Amino acid sequence: MKVAGLHRMQFVDIKNAPMSTYFSFSSPFVIGKTRHGAGIRFLNDRYGLYTNQALHVQYAYRHKLGKGVLSGGIELGFANVGFKGDSVNLSQLSGSEYHDPSDQYIPSGDVSGMGFDLGLGIWYSTSQWWVGGSYSHVTNPKIIWASGTKEVEVRLRGTMYVTGGYRFRLRDHREWQLIPSMMVMSDFASWDVNATLMCDYKDRYRWGLGYRVAGSVNILLGIDIISGLQLGYTCELPTNNLLLESYGSHELYLTYGFDILKPKRTNRYKSVRYL
Repeated sequence: MKVAGLHRMQFVDIKNAPMSTYFSFSSPFVIGKTRHGAGIRFLNDRYGLYTNQALHVQYAYRHKLGKGVLSGGIELGFANVGFKGDSVNLSQLSGSEYHDPSDQYIPSGDVSGMGFDLGLGIWYSTSQWWVGGSYSHVTNPKIIWASGTKEVEVRLRGTMYVTGGYRFRLRDHREWQLIPSMMVMSDFASWDVNATLMCDYKDRYRWGLGYRVAGSVNILLGIDIISGLQLGYTCELPTNNLLLESYGSHELYLTYGFDILKPKRTNRYKSVRYL
């Protein structure tokens, strides 16, 4: 079983800057000769006057294919989007050509709504490389807010993610690995690319650099503290004028994997040739 948690603070020192917290629990299991996985994840986002909470149950089917494993997954759940209307200062909108301070579609109090959400994904990996894709918000969840005598409709746009990477183990120094990877993200209205190069030492210490086309560079650090326990940190620095207004974005990641059921004792000897 694996337990993971992530906390991200974006554009530190800017008022109402985005902040995200993510938790997940997942575990593989076997039915007969087939392999599966199940999990649950919770997301809590805050950006400006908006809030976004999501709870999903996940399932994946894993199948040995060639030299690797092919996995297909689905997640079902609900997304709740809210807006802090009582924090809007309508007096600042007076005289604006873009806003009408008497607009009934601007909530005057806190509002929120919930919608059904669906995500799909596919993944193939070997000991050396991996490739995968996913699509979130397949159903384009519709959120309805009651704003006075009006109803406001909010839609969550579907987003596509495509990623891949490769592990290069140095021939004369087998304890060292170089791991380039790339991810492309798009909601078909905008898009972004994130390219990363990681260095891994003894499968325990790792560090690297990343670049996002949207305008930032990343510094990544990670360590396996003890068996099963991993800690990671990312610092993202804007390459535009945002760097003059904030201390960048910071992300902390912690994961722990463990066996719920202890393996049975056996006196059978296994050669390392056949593990």
